[in-house]
Amino acid sequence: MNRTGRWWRLRRRGAPGELDDDDPFSLASHDDLQPMDTQEQEDMILSLEKNHAQQNRLWRGVFAAFLIGYAAFSMYSAFYQALFPWDLRFHAYFMEEMHPWIVILADWVAVLACLFAVKGLVDRSSSYQQWFWFSCYASLFLTVFWLYYMLSGSGICFYIDHLLKDSFEDIRKLRGYMYNYKTI
Repeated sequence: MNRTGRWWRLRRRGAPGELDDDDPFSLASHDDLQPMDTQEQEDMILSLEKNHAQQNRLWRGVFAAFLIGYAAFSMYSAFYQALFPWDLRFHAYFMEEMHPWIVILADWVAVLACLFAVKGLVDRSSSYQQWFWFSCYASLFLTVFWLYYMLSGSGICFYIDHLLKDSFEDIRKLRGYMYNYKTI
């Protein structure tokens, strides 16, 4: 951080009326700036590259760990669905909609998508981005699959809600007719 602050070094003359170094509101003028020499610039760039490489490894590792954790959860979910169908609460919602093996297949596609993304994160070759694309394609397939069932379920819920509102309105109309009949 101190290297970036030295990119431009301030030259102060100390003459009366000149800017004071202790003044936090003073700005350097064009004449007060002197560029760094080539070696200082090279040192600063090397330091930034080293810092970037460390941050790159750290964050790729963090996201790879998250993806591996989710892949492990999806594998557990698939095995549990195979051994005890519909016992997991988040699978039981779809009990009436699909066969148990479809949920197992969807969990394994999620594992595959996660592993593709992890491979892309830890791969050092020039073709590491292809693994991200493979992960995207698998995720898109999985998204369409779950959206179909989720939107179907949501659509049914909207339909049922609409029917219940209509029947409630019919009941209110009947109540109104009842009171109108009594007044006649």
